[in-house]
Amino acid sequence: MSQPQKPVGVLLAGGLARRMGGGDKCLLPLGDKTLLARSVERSRDQVSQLLLSANGNALRFARTKLPVVPDIFADNPGPMAGIHAAMSWMIEHDSRNEWLASFACDTPFFPTDLVAQLSAARLDESQVVVASSGGRMQPVFALWHKSLLPDLAATLGTGGDIPWLQHWIAERPHDVVEFACEACDPFLNINAPADLYHAQDLLSKIG
Repeated sequence: MSQPQKPVGVLLAGGLARRMGGGDKCLLPLGDKTLLARSVERSRDQVSQLLLSANGNALRFARTKLPVVPDIFADNPGPMAGIHAAMSWMIEHDSRNEWLASFACDTPFFPTDLVAQLSAARLDESQVVVASSGGRMQPVFALWHKSLLPDLAATLGTGGDIPWLQHWIAERPHDVVEFACEACDPFLNINAPADLYHAQDLLSKIG
């Protein structure tokens, strides 16, 4: 029996990191590796092809050897734009693949079986399968069906305020998978310097 095809994956690194003083938050060190390197390690084996969603000069990410996919929509409209750009890349370069998996680059402990758990919970009518922890949706960690591309483009092209990703998902056929918070919330993300210090403490405890 053949194994189901792994989705294309995208690491979202396009944020402006205002609370961290700007710059590329994903290149900050945590222990002996950057946040980006840790995210690559945790996601690479879960997908058939891993992309990096980022704007600006792609050479600063050359060490990852990942295809860097910039937003198609200007002015940094947020993670939805990164998902849209990666899905556009997937349809152009891997048209037989139906699903895109998204991950954040500032979340160093996300599950290494995330895609497997999301895929197992997917129902036939679902267009999105999204992670949750502590009863709170984690919209950047999700599987997205390629049929959503026109809808994503239409939302981004309105010229108005882009809705929160979790609200956009809630209005479409979706499934939610709850992940346990044991040693820590697996979707703990680094938004401020204090979060980085906390993650350093956790690293010594859970590795």
